[in-house]
Amino acid sequence: MKLFGILLALAGWLVPVVGLTMTQSLGARFVLSVVGLIISLVGILVVLNGAHLREAIWKV
Repeated sequence: MKLFGILLALAGWLVPVVGLTMTQSLGARFVLSVVGLIISLVGILVVLNGAHLREAIWKV
């Protein structure tokens, strides 16, 4: 799960970067940036945090 969370955060970063080359429209770039931000936040705050809480030191 940790690897999936890291890959999801990386994919969220890549979406706006690829969107820069795909379009010159400011609206489309804004939408791609917001989508990338949401993907990154889900990867970091949901997947990585959930994986960390499953293996937390206080649960040992």
